[in-house]
Amino acid sequence: MAKKEQGETVIDAEGLILGRMASQVAKRLLNGEKIIIVNAEKAIISGKRLSILREKQDFLQVGHFRKGPLHPRRPDRIIKKVIRGMLPRKKPRGKDALKRLR
Repeated sequence: MAKKEQGETVIDAEGLILGRMASQVAKRLLNGEKIIIVNAEKAIISGKRLSILREKQDFLQVGHFRKGPLHPRRPDRIIKKVIRGMLPRKKPRGKDALKRLR
């Protein structure tokens, strides 16, 4: 799952459940580690299929026809948003932790 390279931890998201991985990454970021996540598109989103699809459809409706969609479409940004939700991002400690994520 994780390799250490010159002060940075590389986490391969392939086959990992998104929420469980994100909670571990959030804890490590708050402890001061620098983390790089690879293969973000291969992470698994668990849960009831219909509820996930319904929430995704509602989420995709948010936006404006002139300004474009107001949601991330890239897998790396989706993972970053999930991890951001697990950090105290409005406090300096959380802001610094989010900067250590790549």
